Amino acid sequence: MVTINWSGIFPAMLTPFHENGDLNLEMLDINIEAQLAAGIHGLILAGSLGEASTLDTEEKFTLLSHTLKVVNGRVPVLLNLTENTTKAAVEFAQRAEELGADGLMVLPPMRYRGDDREVVAFFRSIAQSTKLPLLIYNNPVDYATYITLDMFEELLQEPNVQAVKESTRDLTNITRLRNRFGDRLKILGGVDTIFLESIALGADGVVGGLVDAFPRETYAIFDLVKKGEIDKAVEIYRWFMPLLELDIKPKLVQYIKLAANKEGLCTPYTRAPRLELVGEEKEAVIKIIDDAIASRPKL
Repeated sequence: MVTINWSGIFPAMLTPFHENGDLNLEMLDINIEAQLAAGIHGLILAGSLGEASTLDTEEKFTLLSHTLKVVNGRVPVLLNLTENTTKAAVEFAQRAEELGADGLMVLPPMRYRGDDREVVAFFRSIAQSTKLPLLIYNNPVDYATYITLDMFEELLQEPNVQAVKESTRDLTNITRLRNRFGDRLKILGGVDTIFLESIALGADGVVGGLVDAFPRETYAIFDLVKKGEIDKAVEIYRWFMPLLELDIKPKLVQYIKLAANKEGLCTPYTRAPRLELVGEEKEAVIKIIDDAIASRPKL
């Protein structure tokens, strides 16, 4: 069975565009190298923050193939799967495996809210179609589907269902998962504003958003918590919080791209229906970013 070391930081990578909307792979390379230099542990492509909803299928596979060449085995590269039908999801998973992906992050069906039985069947069909390790995305706040512990009990009958992106925003769920499944299910905290707490409560790692713009600070917090140096981690975390709160807003893509652009790690361009920030909203976000950069802690 193929496995991934799920301990560490897995950025939900931004997808850089040129002003005309084309993929900007040169800028993607710059961000990848910044992430690797900071010490991150894996990359996740074409998630919500990567604007999966505006990418066509071939563009997702272009991102995967390109990133695999750039990374060259230094860390695992995962592709996000957001297909609406089981047939399309199975075909997507098999193509990703053929192209060399190290794993998949898998969302439930997005346009039809299935019941528990249907969601489990969807995930299990994908798991049975590929040898790739699967990271199940549990985000009832944004995607309306809550994957319960009983559903995970069924899903874990598939050996390649290995981890959960825990985005319920209920920190007690980390302990429930650990009590029920031990180390059989790896846990990655999926919400930036509680990522320190998630690690402290025993999460194996983090799927991050603001790490796209501030990889070194994100890594420092993770590393300090793992070493038990909580006070030092909290000091950086308090500085980071106004930025982290950009990750839980509807326009998180525009906000985080703006932050990453300030750091030279992404272009600011998004695809419609997302539009460029304007007026007071843009000024407010820029102020948050500029204030943070000006008061940046020494690591």
